[in-house]
Amino acid sequence: ILLHSDRDPIPDVPAIYFVMPTEENIDRICQDLRNQLYESYYLNFISAISRSKLEDIASAALAANAVTQVTKVFDQYLNFITLEDDMFILCHQNKELISYHAINRADIQDTDMEAIMDTIVDSLFCFFVTLGAVPIIRCPRGNAAEMVAVVSSLSNCNSPMELFPGPDTHSFQRPLFVLADRNVDMATPLHHTWTYQALIHDVLDFHLNRVMMEEGAGAEPPPTGARPKKKSRKTYDLTSADKFWQKHKGSPFPEVAESVQEELDTYRAQEDEVKRLKSIMGLEGEDEGAISMLSDNTAKLTSAVSSLPELLEKKRLIDLHTNVATAVLDHIKSRKLDVYFEYEEKLMSKSTLDKSLLDIISDPDAGTPEDKMRLFLIFYITAQQVPSESDLEQYKKALTDVGCDLSPLNYIKQWKAFTKMAATTNYGNSGVKPMGLFSRVMNTGSQFVMEGVKNLVVKQHNLPVTRILDNLMEMKSHPETDDYRYFDPKMLRGSESSIPRNKNPFQEAIVFVVGGGNYIEYQNLVDYAKSKQGKKVVYGCSELFNAAQFIKQLSQLGQK
Repeated sequence: ILLHSDRDPIPDVPAIYFVMPTEENIDRICQDLRNQLYESYYLNFISAISRSKLEDIASAALAANAVTQVTKVFDQYLNFITLEDDMFILCHQNKELISYHAINRADIQDTDMEAIMDTIVDSLFCFFVTLGAVPIIRCPRGNAAEMVAVVSSLSNCNSPMELFPGPDTHSFQRPLFVLADRNVDMATPLHHTWTYQALIHDVLDFHLNRVMMEEGAGAEPPPTGARPKKKSRKTYDLTSADKFWQKHKGSPFPEVAESVQEELDTYRAQEDEVKRLKSIMGLEGEDEGAISMLSDNTAKLTSAVSSLPELLEKKRLIDLHTNVATAVLDHIKSRKLDVYFEYEEKLMSKSTLDKSLLDIISDPDAGTPEDKMRLFLIFYITAQQVPSESDLEQYKKALTDVGCDLSPLNYIKQWKAFTKMAATTNYGNSGVKPMGLFSRVMNTGSQFVMEGVKNLVVKQHNLPVTRILDNLMEMKSHPETDDYRYFDPKMLRGSESSIPRNKNPFQEAIVFVVGGGNYIEYQNLVDYAKSKQGKKVVYGCSELFNAAQFIKQLSQLGQK
């Protein structure tokens, strides 16, 4: 039942509240106490309630003569959302309040910034209480990430230590907490990606591990004159129970398409075997051979029938991934996303380009205006030298001619002029390897007609956030991270500490991006952790956006 809905009194029933300790919610709880709605009250607050608000509830309970009815009050410290075992985001009702746009707008007041920092720190505090560990904090100087680090350090140091029972018996080292600012890498959130999970988030409606699609998305249009079918919305949950998803969410898309086809072929073979056994069971004749074959096949059929629920679940997951992967493939083919991905990888790795940027921008068949703007912004962000005014005008004309809104470029120009990191951001030895034509998925009879789509394999490389983490986890000396601040919240007053002399590498780390994150960065960190034996990395961000949502925020900033 929603807290603010109209509710009738049920005086003989206990009530469990699970709410944020906001002003409105506290007022409503006080009203419920005054109205004597329930027999007893168990109050669970998602994040810690302040003393003043607790006193408001106590006053209301006293006035309503209901003090004994308030049975329990809990701070649950759950003000965050865990999307994966190694990924979390902040759960703020109005995420616009802590968005990249909110943090970076030119007219932001000090009070607004403090409110943003308090919101982020409250959620991070909940996360670390749940983790049960006080981390060592590292952050860059002079940006929002630094402000979060300072406030985090102070709030941790003023907290009762019983909230943090300390590391478990398997680990004697505290985790490293790296706070990064979105401005350290602006190209990755705009990048056209090639791995399954990141592609789904980029091109489909994917929110809190649920994909929403129109049924028949990408299907052929109805014949001329025929009434178009009403499209229904279908939802698919991509969970940790889905073994195919767990195995392939970080795989390049062509590999996923091939694996779905293999799973489908295996399922069909199992289904055909059950049908064959059923037909043999209708065997006629009383001879010994027939009877022995019958008993042998009875055992096989019994085994097949017992595995039927497993087979049906397998069929459901195959259908799910066939539908989702087909919808993704439709976007890849109609927008030439493989071309964008390959070209952007070359831009980011400073590789030789095989065609001019203007050709792709001007190609009417290559992507949407938004795709073209994303490509150009990556070119502008990663360019060592800003294009000359005449070149820039030529690009702007080409972008305008294909229907692009230039507002995001206005902001990126300002950002590049003011950010010293922009000139030095290095995307490592990235790039892609074309693998020639597809093997299995090119076969006739395949669910996936991959013709015309490049079979690209991603080369492993560290993105800027991963590289920063590597420097700090391994305690490496590097110009990129040498001036990062060091906080130990267990030290008195939460002030900046000096880095200890014994530089032991960290085994566990949490990376949190202030200003928003994405699945490309998450997958890059997952791959990094897999390559380092015994290391655990968790990725968090203030909000999770795809390129379309990010470019919308850049557009808002560029219009001011």
